[in-house]
Amino acid sequence: MFEKLQERLDTIFKKVKGYGKLTEKNISDSLREVRVALLEADVNYKVAKDFLEKVKVKALGEEVLTSITPGQVFVKVVHDELCELLGTVNKPLDISGSPPVSIMLAGLQGSGKTTTAGKLALYLRKKGRRPLLVPTDVYRPAAIDQLLKLGKQLGIETLSTAEKDPVRICEEARAYAMKKGCDTLLVDTAGRLHVDEEMVAELVRQKEVLKSREVLLVVDAMTGQDAVSVAKTFDEKLGVSGFIMTKLDGDARGGAALSIRAVTGKPIKFIGVGEKLDALELFHPERMASRILGMGDVVSLVEKAQELFDEKEAKELEKKIRKDEFTLEDFKDQLKQIKKLGSMESLLGMIPGLSKLKGAIDFSEAEKEIKKTEAIISSMTPRERLLPHLLDGSRRERISKGSGTRVQDINELLRRYMETRKMIKKFAKGGAKGLPKQFMFR
Repeated sequence: MFEKLQERLDTIFKKVKGYGKLTEKNISDSLREVRVALLEADVNYKVAKDFLEKVKVKALGEEVLTSITPGQVFVKVVHDELCELLGTVNKPLDISGSPPVSIMLAGLQGSGKTTTAGKLALYLRKKGRRPLLVPTDVYRPAAIDQLLKLGKQLGIETLSTAEKDPVRICEEARAYAMKKGCDTLLVDTAGRLHVDEEMVAELVRQKEVLKSREVLLVVDAMTGQDAVSVAKTFDEKLGVSGFIMTKLDGDARGGAALSIRAVTGKPIKFIGVGEKLDALELFHPERMASRILGMGDVVSLVEKAQELFDEKEAKELEKKIRKDEFTLEDFKDQLKQIKKLGSMESLLGMIPGLSKLKGAIDFSEAEKEIKKTEAIISSMTPRERLLPHLLDGSRRERISKGSGTRVQDINELLRRYMETRKMIKKFAKGGAKGLPKQFMFR
């Protein structure tokens, strides 16, 4: 996400940092280039104009012009204004009140509402809630079937009803939730190809019945400025409490995300960053501003690791390492842990300074290499994974046939494994002291 904007801003900031001192002229020249970068990223024209005016006022202030590192202070000004533009802080869901509380998901057809309903249900369950998925899109049977399948896949209660009136379904859902002990209704409403009066009137009636404090508009980030105009129309007619932006991982420009809050005054609460059902993240403006400026997002990376990694497994692995018992099975398990964190491309974007390497890395090839490694180790016997020195020529030939790889691939894997063991020995002797256990062997 934001790759094109990141590249353009990085080039501009390198030039700014190269100036011995900042003047009104070189600041104006730099901001002109930032303006072009924002417009190319599909940022709303008025939003870009207002943003640059605020940056210019601060950049021409005494703090920047008299600083011994004016270029860095200029970048900080841009960062701070980006945070302000995106909303300063994360706005949490309002799920207070007597259960069951209701969260309505609205949006155009194809924006990703149904999948997002499943993702949000999984997120809420992890937070200790008991959500009920409620399908009110009676015009598209496939949407109801999809939600039922998602509920079954996730093990989350889903309302199944023959009722065809969305308002009555909402009433039925409240009674069903109380009977089943569900404290949160996640209502997947009907969408259209465009905003029309009939759809809006139906959503308003559902909102009234549900008494929803949260009406979240699901918008497709890849539609650019269309997403912003849709958000504005929905907010005016329905009154939304916030947004969930989907497909942000597939949008290299990111203009919609930068424009939507400024245009509507309502916050982005979540972002969809992949197809998997756990690929939903809280939207943190400051962290997103840092990503846009190529500063990474280590906080989100650590939070994700803490959520996904088992502390008991980490301690067991630490014991093995202390005893120099790190096996190929452990090597495979570590690869699985890395995959849980998300795509390699998204991980690189979270590490400060490494987002610039994205263009130099073939991520599809890197992902293939990880799958190949897993296939090779899976084709070994438990004893071979424990004692790799047993892998003579005939065994390697057998493993290559079983994994669909070449003997050279197995040789390369064993070489990397031995290098990892050497590195681990150094860490075990004290080199890794103080490092978080989750990241010892990445």
